[in-house]
Amino acid sequence: MTDSKYFTTTKKGLTSYYMLIDKMNVSLTQDCEDPNPLIRALAVRTMGCIRVDKITEYLCEPLRKCLKDEDPYVRKTAAVCVAKLHDINAQLVEDQGFLDTLKDLISDSNPMVVANAVAALSEIAESHPNSNLLDLNPQTINKLLTALNECTEWGQIFILDCLANYTPRDDRESQSICERVTPRLSHANSAVVLSAVKVLMKFMEMLPKDLDYYGTLLKKLAPPLVTLLSAEPELQYVALRNINLIVQRSCNIKVFIVLAELKEYATEVDVDFVRKAVRAIGRCAIKVEQSAERCVSTLLDLIQTKVNYVVQEAIVVIKDIFRKYPNKYESVIATLCENLDSLDEPEARAAMIWIVGEYAERIDNADELLESFLEGFHDESTQVQLQLLTAIVKLFLKKPTETQELVQQVLSLATQDSDNPDLRDRGYIYWRLLSTDPVAAKEVVLAEKPLISEETDLIEPTLLEELICHIGTLASVYHKPPSAFVEGSRGVQHKRLPGSAGSGESVESPDTGSAAGASDAPPAVIPSQGDLLGDLLNLDLTPPATTGPPPPATSGLQLGAMDLLGGGLDSLVCSSRSLAERTGQVLKHSLVCLLALMSLGLNDGTFLSFLAFFFFKFVLLSFFGLAPAGPLQVLTPLSPNQSIEVALPLSTVGPVMKMDPLNNLQVTPTLHGR
Repeated sequence: MTDSKYFTTTKKGLTSYYMLIDKMNVSLTQDCEDPNPLIRALAVRTMGCIRVDKITEYLCEPLRKCLKDEDPYVRKTAAVCVAKLHDINAQLVEDQGFLDTLKDLISDSNPMVVANAVAALSEIAESHPNSNLLDLNPQTINKLLTALNECTEWGQIFILDCLANYTPRDDRESQSICERVTPRLSHANSAVVLSAVKVLMKFMEMLPKDLDYYGTLLKKLAPPLVTLLSAEPELQYVALRNINLIVQRSCNIKVFIVLAELKEYATEVDVDFVRKAVRAIGRCAIKVEQSAERCVSTLLDLIQTKVNYVVQEAIVVIKDIFRKYPNKYESVIATLCENLDSLDEPEARAAMIWIVGEYAERIDNADELLESFLEGFHDESTQVQLQLLTAIVKLFLKKPTETQELVQQVLSLATQDSDNPDLRDRGYIYWRLLSTDPVAAKEVVLAEKPLISEETDLIEPTLLEELICHIGTLASVYHKPPSAFVEGSRGVQHKRLPGSAGSGESVESPDTGSAAGASDAPPAVIPSQGDLLGDLLNLDLTPPATTGPPPPATSGLQLGAMDLLGGGLDSLVCSSRSLAERTGQVLKHSLVCLLALMSLGLNDGTFLSFLAFFFFKFVLLSFFGLAPAGPLQVLTPLSPNQSIEVALPLSTVGPVMKMDPLNNLQVTPTLHGR
């Protein structure tokens, strides 16, 4: 009985629903015949918004009449309704011939009707990429450009986006379109400005680069984009992301204008602003090789102002320029050395020390300059101490007979008088290299350095072309193609810029300048951190073969140079010792440091036993092939600030573990104690 009531109620509900739809359709159909055009437009708009299949049966005839209505407001509303109906029933729209009617509306006398017809056809074309609904030709383009000046701002956006999909026949047509689109750059709506920029960036590819109009057009692009930076923060961010794409694509950047502006900024009173301006000059030199000489000249002019913070920032920047263009601008070193006494910031002092150490053979008093820094070694920051240690070692390798005492002094300060583990480690590494194999030390410390690279924000050229075609959309903000973030990627087309005039290739990126043509092999740049990690994990720990005679001594630094450092170094390591003896000595010092470290704040042996087990199990057995000949004897727990010496007998019968890959480390720790 209950089921019967339920089905009876459901049947009545469905009947009422269909009756309501029929009444509503009849009412809307009658409203489409109303004398008032606003009523007619509202009726067809309402019918298009009701997404019910049964509505479409009643919508076709009123929609056909409204598309040919005498009032332009009704026609523009009906044009949008066609796109909505296509989303509900695409086959019905095609069968009823609405698509052909929409194409005819592009020639309408009213610009808003034209804009809505373009918007509707563009939306339908997105869901059917191969339909070729917008069959653009010069006649159609001319009609769109005519309507562009008279329709509303959103209508202008629709038309400009449609123009961006058109490929001109030649450079003359491109120039004509650019001339008619350029006034849109002064529009108050930021979306119109970005859409106009997108059209101009695409059609500029067809223009000869030596054409006067090309340079004029480039200059006209800058002011409207700069104006966007005075808007709300959200618009500023969008503008900057789009400017990044435009700057990378345009290869005719007037660097001298930028440098003049930055040089003026560097004379302001805001210290942070001035520092950023000086850094920007350095980035211009590194990114655009053609501007490097002018940038260095600008930096020297700033150094001559003798403003302390300007001088220090300029020295930091010039150090990076030296690393980018070695053996090219070293003539300015004398000017830099004149300002050495005014440096009081760690980064600037470290940069100056690096310059002195790197070009010590060109500086007559390099040892005196570095020795002046060494007087207050313990008062320097870690950054300066590390750089000073490396610079003096470089100086010793270049002038061994003159700087023996200096290098021994800095190694002693770094290893015996310093509490910084990084500084001690680097000091011990240099100490061992200089004592055991000076030739290897020279190859390592004075090795040719890879060029630095400022390409962190550069976009791959193919992706850049596609993003230029999507300026003003989310793709230009994300710097990703639409297919990367549009769900389903339905209707997403991969767009490309047309080839430049006189060439079938696209324009090069700004950073692929004449340097690429100087030599076939590209210059080495510093690899990313992931690449360095990969290189370290692929190291082979197998001992090298000892067959064959030792390498011959090189002029300027003989193998006997290990004795130049005196007995202090010889007491630490000696080339005549066996591998086991040298390793045992190093492990003895390491064990003392380890036990002292573990004794801080420990009152029992639990943590000590664990770390000691890990240290001997992994370091001794795995890497050096050594095995304990007896247990480690730590009789009593260590108190804070207490240190003891422990002797451990070693044997050389342990296996050398080589894991593949080396980052698969397996340790089974055991804990002992309370």
